[in-house]
Amino acid sequence: MPSYKIESLHDLRDMLQRAMQLEHATIPPYLTALYSIKPGTNADAVQILRVIAVEEMLHLTLAANILNAVGGKPDLTQPGFVPTYPSALPDGETDFLVSIQPFSREAVESFLKIERPARRPHHLIGKGLIRRKTEPGKQRLATPPGQPDLHFYSIGEFYTVISEGIRFLEEEARKAKTTIFTGDPALQITPEYYYSGGGNLIAVTDLDSALEAIDLIIEQGEGDGGGIYDDDEHELAHYYRFQELFLGRYYRKGDRPGHPSGPHLQVDWQGAYPMQPNVKLADIQQGSELYDATRAFNDRYGAFLALLTRAYNGEPQLLTDAAVPLMFEFRNIMQELIRNPLPGKPGRNGGPTYEIGTASQKTAPSPKEAVA
Repeated sequence: MPSYKIESLHDLRDMLQRAMQLEHATIPPYLTALYSIKPGTNADAVQILRVIAVEEMLHLTLAANILNAVGGKPDLTQPGFVPTYPSALPDGETDFLVSIQPFSREAVESFLKIERPARRPHHLIGKGLIRRKTEPGKQRLATPPGQPDLHFYSIGEFYTVISEGIRFLEEEARKAKTTIFTGDPALQITPEYYYSGGGNLIAVTDLDSALEAIDLIIEQGEGDGGGIYDDDEHELAHYYRFQELFLGRYYRKGDRPGHPSGPHLQVDWQGAYPMQPNVKLADIQQGSELYDATRAFNDRYGAFLALLTRAYNGEPQLLTDAAVPLMFEFRNIMQELIRNPLPGKPGRNGGPTYEIGTASQKTAPSPKEAVA
């Protein structure tokens, strides 16, 4: 059975860059579903999706902090960082693709697959990876370096392999009376630069803080040790928040996974605009207002990624001054796309394509320009 273990600092940095790509890859699907919801409907879904999108930004920033701590350089502007949707994420049971689509039962089902808890015994994590050929034209995220046909059972397992690699490399470094944590502490994003509303932003400077950051990412996504909450039992994990939507009931303290017993939750599965799933620029008539608006959104999103890259490389104030506000400014731009009919597709509307060209990512706007 194929397996994977991190045994070099080069591979650790590579995996952490892949972790950033993975965390980011969940944000476009979640934001699109959120902003496709018609005003006045699905208040519960709006709240759940908004909280989870902000926490994914927290996870992205934690991964950047770990990468900086071990001497890496976070880069959200490199070619291929934004996947081509639909894209495959870790899932060892059945292959599935994550799409850019409006809020629907199908969308929530895919979100449940994204956040699915790892169920395998700890001693099997990183061993017996699934080997599948990637379909031509499709992209699979979070694969081991140099092994694109291998993928992990879950996002939690992917991160567990990273934490075990960090432990191993730090133990080896200490034998030589050194450390792998050689990054400049000034590059760390600290709590004053980011407010998530759920979970603390951890500055990573050593082994303990790196493992703490990884544990937070895993617990917020899939729960702690088979439970439905994080380690402190304050926040419901993402998987179970989405399950609340799918099952139509809230969890409350003491509930078993899969058996929420709280108040009923109102979901209107028809309460979203009929956006064309995975729409591409090539599907839109060139020269039309919709085409120009879609291109403008892509440029704006590229600028957002450039802002984040600058924030993670010595300009942390950009996170609060521009990047996070810009993420929510996308609501107005995306809704302009999602509410407009797609020519040649009766009953279907346009939507964000997330086709980010390198030219749009090279120069980030100033904070004032970004939030204007």
